Amino acid sequence: MAVERTAVNPVTWSTEMGFNQGEIVSGHTRTLYCSGQTATSGDGGPQHDGDMAAQVGLSLHNLEAVLGAAGMSLANLVRLNVYTTDVDLLVQHYGVLASRLGAARVAPTTTMLGVTRLAIPGQMVELEGTAVA
Repeated sequence: MAVERTAVNPVTWSTEMGFNQGEIVSGHTRTLYCSGQTATSGDGGPQHDGDMAAQVGLSLHNLEAVLGAAGMSLANLVRLNVYTTDVDLLVQHYGVLASRLGAARVAPTTTMLGVTRLAIPGQMVELEGTAVA
């Protein structure tokens, strides 16, 4: 069976910047590779400057939007990469993420990395996921 790739974009601003919000790779299973999601509005504007808990919540909401546009949910998440500009602060607010994953009854493989900065100034956390169905 040939591999097919399908772009998943619940918003359009990212395609103007040269990347998809997600990509479905079909074959024997469906795999969705999600671009990093930050605390941005539907038009790409940064939100919640300085508020880690709110940024984690909105970043996760945006990741769920990509999953939903592909007919998936957090329950399909098999890999989660977490990038943050402040590991200590993120650990204090990690319950926001952990409770949502727990409610979905999923425990994806996860890596958390501290970085100097993210692509969008003021953003403190970025979530990148891989899901299968």
